[in-house]
Amino acid sequence: MIDIRKVESKKQLRQFIDFPHDLYAKDPNYVPMLFMEQETLLNPQKSPFWEHSKAAYFMAKKDGKMVGRIAAIRNNNHIEFTGKKEGFFGFFDVVNDFEVAKKLLDTASEWLRQEGLEKMIGPASFSTNEVVGLLVENFDEPPFVMNPYNAAYFVLLLEQYGFAKMTDLLCYDFRDERLPEEVIDFAEKLETRLAERGISIRQVNMKNYKQEIEKFLPVYNASWAENTGFVPMTDAEVRQIGKDLKAIVDPGLIYFAEKEGKIIGVALAIPNVNEVQIKLRRGRLFPFGFVKFLLGLKKIKSIRILALGTLKEYRRLGIDVCFYVRIIKYGLSKGIRRAEASWILENNDMMNRALVQIKGEVYRKYRIYEKTL
Repeated sequence: MIDIRKVESKKQLRQFIDFPHDLYAKDPNYVPMLFMEQETLLNPQKSPFWEHSKAAYFMAKKDGKMVGRIAAIRNNNHIEFTGKKEGFFGFFDVVNDFEVAKKLLDTASEWLRQEGLEKMIGPASFSTNEVVGLLVENFDEPPFVMNPYNAAYFVLLLEQYGFAKMTDLLCYDFRDERLPEEVIDFAEKLETRLAERGISIRQVNMKNYKQEIEKFLPVYNASWAENTGFVPMTDAEVRQIGKDLKAIVDPGLIYFAEKEGKIIGVALAIPNVNEVQIKLRRGRLFPFGFVKFLLGLKKIKSIRILALGTLKEYRRLGIDVCFYVRIIKYGLSKGIRRAEASWILENNDMMNRALVQIKGEVYRKYRIYEKTL
């Protein structure tokens, strides 16, 4: 018998967070999320998401054993921004059993219907600003930091339930030990042309980290506004992300494009801490994981180019190419031997062309699904 329970206690929330560790216990490519980060994100008393929206978490048990979890999410900022009565589902993990998956998805669907919503999209936890998408291509290696991971059978479960593809999210791989000279020359010429237009590119100033992070928000919200499923970030949310990332950021991986003192473009890359987290038991830093984590940070050999964009009126000038080349050049100078640029919407022709132009290759895909309620 399948029993669906709503998460209502601290103990249940711990079980909700820990379930993927058991589900993927024998999967060498699974990377546990940090328990502290997950608990902060999911806790209504700690997460800025709850200042404007709401969600409900559900667990599935079969014969007394936990076999799945899901969150039903009403993101009011998304509804207000898009004008669409769409809800999200996320934090979706389940054993390879369609009846269990169906019960979880039915429960999430009913909760969203009771909220007056007409479509369910996802997976997204809690929105496209956090972990988003279902892995549909390349299950053979661990994910990069802040990207999801799931077994291949999830695709079949969602599609059997009636979900259809909404869009694919592309991940580009850069593995060469050096950038081709023609790419470097091209980027340098672009920067010269930008300078002639009064546009400069600079690193983040870590001495004013808080103020710099706040400069990131308006450009991010403006430049990503046309992306499928976009949800504008709030000041509190960007501050929380800035706080979470401060311990691992490298100023050589964060850039701003400016014109006359105005920020017109931003680029953010971070060390791929999943190289370290994959070794942390059940995502716990304490009591023994903290030292392992700190020591591991110094040995990371890959980065993820996480966010990159320019204001609409400054696109097609090559700022994106200059950002990518600067980040990859810096990474190579620090011993980084691999970079993932992710994710890029499959219909974002301009960004996809820029990545191909600097010799990036699509090597992994995530998918956002949709279903009418």
